[in-house]
Amino acid sequence: MVPARETSLPQRPNALRLGLCCQFVRQPIKFRVTTATAMLRLPRPAQLARLAELCRANAEALLAALQFCAGHGIGAFRINSQILPVKTHPEAGYEMNELPGGAEIIARLRECGQFAGSNNLRLSFHPGQFVVLNSPNPMTLASSLAELNYQAEIAEWVGADTINLHGGGAYGDKTAALGALRRNIERLPTPVRSRLTLENDDKVYTPSDLLPVCADTGVPLAYDVHHHRCLPDGLSVAEITERAQGTWQAEPLFHISSPLAGWDGPKPERHHDYVEAGDFPVEWLGWPLTVDVEAKAKELAVIRLIADLNGDNVRVTAQPAWNSDRIDRIDRIFELSCR
Repeated sequence: MVPARETSLPQRPNALRLGLCCQFVRQPIKFRVTTATAMLRLPRPAQLARLAELCRANAEALLAALQFCAGHGIGAFRINSQILPVKTHPEAGYEMNELPGGAEIIARLRECGQFAGSNNLRLSFHPGQFVVLNSPNPMTLASSLAELNYQAEIAEWVGADTINLHGGGAYGDKTAALGALRRNIERLPTPVRSRLTLENDDKVYTPSDLLPVCADTGVPLAYDVHHHRCLPDGLSVAEITERAQGTWQAEPLFHISSPLAGWDGPKPERHHDYVEAGDFPVEWLGWPLTVDVEAKAKELAVIRLIADLNGDNVRVTAQPAWNSDRIDRIDRIFELSCR
């Protein structure tokens, strides 16, 4: 058994840290994206100039996002995986020293990390669904490793302590697939492995499936209680909370969301715009914990949940000016880069 790893993340005794995931619905803070197809229409010098512009804008947007979080009691921020767009694409990808002003972009990202550290904001990454560590396809595995290395590089610059992954596929043999996951975790370079966490999902791997992998590798479990409720394993939320907490030596990071149509409605795995306070486990209160709020109303949902958990009856605003269809479209745009 490998002991749970230590990190330098500061503890917040008896404090619950709620986290915002990747983007905003009301605040004028936008992260810019592009596609490899669009970039490959341009000659290489024009590609690099355009990519430098996008990366620079996203570094500024990250600082604005962190300033918003610090000013609104939000204790964590999940960074969009495409903050440096198409960074690892085999044709349109690039190294930072190829970009005009690349060193200045890195310096700005380091300033984001300094701001986060000064304001006790926790930063993390959650690679998209195409990053699969137990894939039997060598090309998928190679691209997954490239993406993890890229995110670990940014994590070094900004001080992010977590890169969170799902277990991957079962490929017809869950035991063999979990074995492949163990082996590939062992082979990861230190900047990735030192930040890696595993999350239970709502289709394949329950917390009980992943906890032995966590014990063997020293990788903490990022417990998603919504996924556990959708894909139960016979253990209670209280039992998994205790066991997941034991995989961490630093402050654990868990996930919360509510079902779009309620627990008795169709497809309970779909996320609601907000999180119902009744879905928040009482077992998660009263000890140092980060909880990423996975809700379509983004910053509005986090602020509302903060108020609910503080016992306030005040809502931050009325219902957002964004309707659910609009938010659904935003989620689809980012579904491969930021879950």
